[in-house]
Parts: sequence; structure tokens; C-alpha cells
Amino acid sequence: MPSLCRDCLTQFETGSRCPSCRGPRVISHPELWDLSIAHMDCDAFYASVEKRDHPELRDRPLIVGGGRRGVVSTACYIARIKGVRSAMPMFQALKLCPDAVVVKGRMQVYVEVSRQIRALMEEMTPAIEPLSLDEAFLDLGGTARLHGRPPAVMLARLVKRMETEIGVSGSIGLSHNKFLAKVASDLDKPRGFAVIGRAETAEFLRDRPVGMIWGVGQAGQAALHAAGIRTISDLLRWDQKELVSRFGSMGQRLYHLARGEDTRRVTRDAAVKSISSETTFNEDTGDREVMDGHIWRMAEKVADRAKAKDRAGRVVLLKLKRADFTQITRRHALREPTQMADVIYRAARELFAQVAEPGPWRLLGVGIAEIVPAERADLSGDLLDPESSRRAAAERATDAIRARFGAEAIMKGRSLR
Repeated sequence: MPSLCRDCLTQFETGSRCPSCRGPRVISHPELWDLSIAHMDCDAFYASVEKRDHPELRDRPLIVGGGRRGVVSTACYIARIKGVRSAMPMFQALKLCPDAVVVKGRMQVYVEVSRQIRALMEEMTPAIEPLSLDEAFLDLGGTARLHGRPPAVMLARLVKRMETEIGVSGSIGLSHNKFLAKVASDLDKPRGFAVIGRAETAEFLRDRPVGMIWGVGQAGQAALHAAGIRTISDLLRWDQKELVSRFGSMGQRLYHLARGEDTRRVTRDAAVKSISSETTFNEDTGDREVMDGHIWRMAEKVADRAKAKDRAGRVVLLKLKRADFTQITRRHALREPTQMADVIYRAARELFAQVAEPGPWRLLGVGIAEIVPAERADLSGDLLDPESSRRAAAERATDAIRARFGAEAIMKGRSLR
């Protein structure tokens, strides 16, 4: 059976240890040399970067996130063992893991690390579809002749270089389509490499929970459970017309994914429909000053993500969710596309000011939509606001300072609210 040592990249036939370095990190699979669609997912990305830059924290539980009223952005695997999860309220995370070290995120640093990882991927294939700063699909079909090695070897080399040259680890999922590659990348974290071949697809999926399907969240699971569908096997008992009749377009998708069918191609620079950030409060709040501080912080995050993707938005979005989970959404069309935090903040703040309802609110979100390339953004400034150009220049200077000295080197007072 084809086998690969993930440490020294030796290719060999079946064995539990590498014949060259005697290492145990061996991946074996009948289709190992034949598959070319991969998903690479960094391991606890933000936390990994923080531990890289602060070696004294390497063996400590680490949470990246806000204050006690904030939420967890990510947690290292030591903290995850204690039950800490992304998007968990900080007070709950600290109850589960009271000895955790909590640090604020440094988005500009994470963006730069993401660009370094992307550069390594570019050396392998032009067919890269980023999903976020820390994960991407890759199609290495047809690259074996170019590199003189099968895709599996190049992928193992990628994560090895990420560790040695950049200082962060990642996990690889390798399969024959995007859906299964993403599923595989979660099977063996951290520092994993998992393979799902064509021949085993049906057997692999059969008893898996429907929540494993990408895009089926809690609401989707609840709807499926109400129909008696809890596993992939349950889905297979429904024909396509029944699923579409019950679940609409999602039913069509479920029918094919339950059978391991996914015809989507890995698309370089796939269209981004929106860029957003949201937070769920520890306690519902209607405090306008507190909300204003959150609107600014989320506007900064949205701007950072837009700048990282070289994108801008024509529309600013505001989302508010009540205690009963019903929500309000508002949108404002800008005179020209923007990727500037100041512009996003001012538009979102005005949208919030127009909401007459006092709350309290359990969730707040800010985003941009109608995404365009960054070169079409922030060209003329706001003729009705002569200070807008000065603020834009100050923001770009702030970006440069943060990129060099860290995200906390300079900040606005409103971010402390």
C-alpha cells in the first residue's frame, strides 16, 4: 500500500514506521498517490501565532479573545481539552479553564502570517481557494510532473515548511472533492493528515451525523432532526424530490453530499459576497455607549479582513438580535466602495442610531457587502465631510505602525469602551 513519511517525505510501501528515519508519522492509503483535492486548515491559528511569538506560553492554556464580557476568538488545544471553544463567552471559558492566559488578538500579525502561508501554497499550485486567513482549498491535479512528486508529498512538505519556516502548524485533508477534503482535515487535528478515497466514500459517510455536512448549523440540524434525519444513513432513505420538497434548495445539496458527490471546482479568488464580524454578549445590553465601542471594534475587524483580501464593499450592514433570537438587519449604500474602518464605523453607527427600539440586544454584527476589488475603493473621499481624507490617511498610517509593532501599538479610545 502506498505510504508516506510526513517527517522526511520518504515514499515507500506499507509499514508502521518510515524505513529512512524510523519515524512513526506515516500516512498509508490505497489511493494516496491518486488524489489531488486538498483542504489545509491551520491548527488553532491565532493561538499558534501567539505561542510562536511568546515561547513562554507554549505549555500554558491560551485563549485569544476580549475581556470578561467578550467572546473567545480561538483557544489552543490545551484549553480545548478543558472544553473551551471559539465563540464561547469569555466568562464561561474562564470557568472551564481558570488558569488560561488571555491575550487580545493581533489581526495585522495574523494577516501577515496568512500571506506567508499563501506564498508557500503559490509555489505548489495556482489553484488555491482561500476560505479565511487560516484555511484554503487546493487543487494539485496535474502538478505531479511539474514537481516530480505526487500531490500528497507536496502537501506534507507544505505543512512541514509551515512549521519550520513560519512557526505554525496545519492539518491536511486529501480526497477527490472539496466536501470530503474539508471533512478529512478535521479528522486528525492537530498536525493531522487524513485521506478519504473514492472507494471508501459511501462506507465512511454512512453513520456520520448530519451536522458534519458543511453548512448545516444548529438551525439546520434542528430542522433535519424534526424530520427524523440524524445521520447520513437517514438522509439516504429520502429521495431527491422529497428532500427538495421539505428543505428547498438545501435538500438538493443534502441529497448529493450524503452520497459524497460534490462537483464544485477549486476556484482561485472565488467571489466574496460579504465580509462581517459579530459578537454575542455575555449579558443582553441596550447600553448605547457599550454598543458604540463594539461597533468600532467590529468595523476594525471587517476593515482588516477586507484589506487582507484586497477587497472593499459598497454597502455597510448592521445586524441586531433580540433575546428571543428574532433579529433586525439594516443596510446603507455608500457613495463609493470602502475598506476603511472609519467609514464602516460611521455608517454602522448611523444605522444603529436609526433603530428606535431600545433593546436589550444579545448579538451585534457589522459587515460590508457588494464586494469589489480594493483598487476601486476610497478614491474620492466624502465631499460632505472634508475631514474624511485626513482620517483615511491617519488610518493607513496606523495600519503601518501596527504591522510593524503589533496590533496594540496604537488604538482609538473608543475601542476601550
